[in-house]
Amino acid sequence: MKIKKILVSQPEPKSDKSPYFDLAEKNNVKIDFRPFIYVEGVSAKDFRSQKVNIPDYTAVIFTSRNAIDNFFRICAEMRITVIDSMKYFCISESVAYYLQKYIVYRKRKIFIGQGSFPDLIEIINKHNEEKFLVPLSDQHNKGIPEMLDNNGIKYAKAILYRTVNSDLSDLMSINYDLLVFFSPSGIRSLLTNFPEFQQRDIKIASFGESTAKAVKEAGLRLDLKAPLPQAPSMSMALDWYIKENNKNDKK
Repeated sequence: MKIKKILVSQPEPKSDKSPYFDLAEKNNVKIDFRPFIYVEGVSAKDFRSQKVNIPDYTAVIFTSRNAIDNFFRICAEMRITVIDSMKYFCISESVAYYLQKYIVYRKRKIFIGQGSFPDLIEIINKHNEEKFLVPLSDQHNKGIPEMLDNNGIKYAKAILYRTVNSDLSDLMSINYDLLVFFSPSGIRSLLTNFPEFQQRDIKIASFGESTAKAVKEAGLRLDLKAPLPQAPSMSMALDWYIKENNKNDKK
């Protein structure tokens, strides 16, 4: 079947220059955006129950913008002053640049990975004398603490936010040709909102290894796994896939 209508499980881009809008126009498809999950910060009371004292740590590992927002939020709520000598280890350049919202970027010690935690762990290993704090979601990638453990890194986890399923009941049914997911949490939200969901002819695209794994573990068919060698972003992978699918479909 031709792909004519796509649901992307993320908020609609704020910029008119989003590649998704170009993708829709070029391929004559309709793209809707709907976040399947949202982030909710834990309270100061819940954080205290974890018995993590932020001033005890000399470095913070950030794997997302949500982690940054909630780290500085909890510090503000608890009136904790983050020391100027704090070192920041960020999984990617975009995450690192987001720190400018809270700190004077050029005056801090910031270390940047290339987008994956195995890459960042190589940098962390060069600073293994530090005491690391890792702000995470309640539904975090278990591979992160495992890699830190395997490398003998001194660290503590801080659960600072929760990933919550959005209420999708207004959709009533999934009337789309292609669903696009970016996290295992999105898959869980789909099945929570639609426990009787049957894929049939609906195609599923996923971004990243953990999301692809979640699709398969849910017993669903994965039709497009991004990134691709020729398409490093989801929008590029969708562009390629739609053209191939619609070209081969005779209907």
